[in-house]
Amino acid sequence: MRKKYAILVSLLTAMSSGFIFSNSVAQDIAFLTIRNQKEHTAFPASVDLDPLTYEPDSSLALEEVVNHKRVPVPFQVEHGYHRFLWWMVNDEGAGSRERVFVLSKKANAAKEEASIKVQIEDGAALITEDGRKVLQYNYKTVYPPAGVDTVYRRSGFIHPLWSPDGHVLTRINPPDHYHHVGIWNPWTEALFQGKVVDFWNLVKKEGTVRFARFISKEDGNVFGGFRALQEHVVLNDPAGEKVALDEVWDVRVYNVGPQTWLWDFTSELSCATPDPVILKEYRYGGFGFRATQDWNNQNSKVLTSEGKTRKDADATRARWCMIDGDVSNGGHSGILFMDYPANYNFPEPMRVWPENMNGRGDVFFSFSPTRNMDWPLMPGKQYVLKYRMLVYDGSITPAQAQDTWEAFAHPPEVMIRKIH
Repeated sequence: MRKKYAILVSLLTAMSSGFIFSNSVAQDIAFLTIRNQKEHTAFPASVDLDPLTYEPDSSLALEEVVNHKRVPVPFQVEHGYHRFLWWMVNDEGAGSRERVFVLSKKANAAKEEASIKVQIEDGAALITEDGRKVLQYNYKTVYPPAGVDTVYRRSGFIHPLWSPDGHVLTRINPPDHYHHVGIWNPWTEALFQGKVVDFWNLVKKEGTVRFARFISKEDGNVFGGFRALQEHVVLNDPAGEKVALDEVWDVRVYNVGPQTWLWDFTSELSCATPDPVILKEYRYGGFGFRATQDWNNQNSKVLTSEGKTRKDADATRARWCMIDGDVSNGGHSGILFMDYPANYNFPEPMRVWPENMNGRGDVFFSFSPTRNMDWPLMPGKQYVLKYRMLVYDGSITPAQAQDTWEAFAHPPEVMIRKIH
């Protein structure tokens, strides 16, 4: 009797939602409903899986209800203190009243090959989406061009970053700033044990940042990426080299389809000794991006969430900054850099090079939370900076940029209706 009652309740629940499904209702676990999706966005969604079911990952299936039919949706389970179910909400139904997904148990749930893969070899971690190159993290020390002082050698940075059409959007060791290495995250003036150390300007020989080891890597149909430990090393200490800061990079690329890349960069900072590190106020430091040499003041542009351009963006604050330009084969590509509301000194000040930089308008951008204030880092605590990048070919509108940032900063709530 109790079993019949449970089945009846499940059936009524499904019917009350307007859906009658062809597969066994008793296998359904929960309805996951998303409302108020921004018009131009695809984004990753997640729910805590353990309160819903303890079924093993291998027996789960996720489908979206589209026109009263179920369409399979790739998903991924992230294991930690709890299990989290992740899936991508594509933009095909953006702007609609609601999107409904059904989590269920299936005896023969299909297992698909991962779309996002991380290949670690030859000194680099290469992330691909369906075989196409997205970005490369260089964990082996990379030396500057022949004839340049080897003080500029560096590990622990991203280059190349490709666009979906295969254009390289980053640059390393440019002659004007040999210490610029694609996308990287050092600090310029750090007070440690009574001395100021520069981890950014390598020519001073005061400090550098080095890759230490990989913590983890993951392939998947929803996301793939890695976690890597990096060390901020003091070089000029009389007692020898000393690590002042530990930093964990968490780089995650999402499977949003062939037209764009969407990826997260998270930096987790902690003191490596019992002594604090004070990141001193300076006009740049932290997350930095050196753009392809294809871009100049004639063929590229900068636009921030506050409507600032290259003429007036420097030293201002923004939630996002959009940079794009022409590339060598006649195409046009760009990156939307997004700042997270929990970051220190949000919305963060920026360093944006002026239009006449190097006489041609070379492009450099940095989110720098210490641009106008110190940032004290205390022992025993962790400090997190999180950014998201949308990489695209062609152009996007300010409305698309804003919607994409909103989905990052304030993702729509997933409403859960568990089926008992």
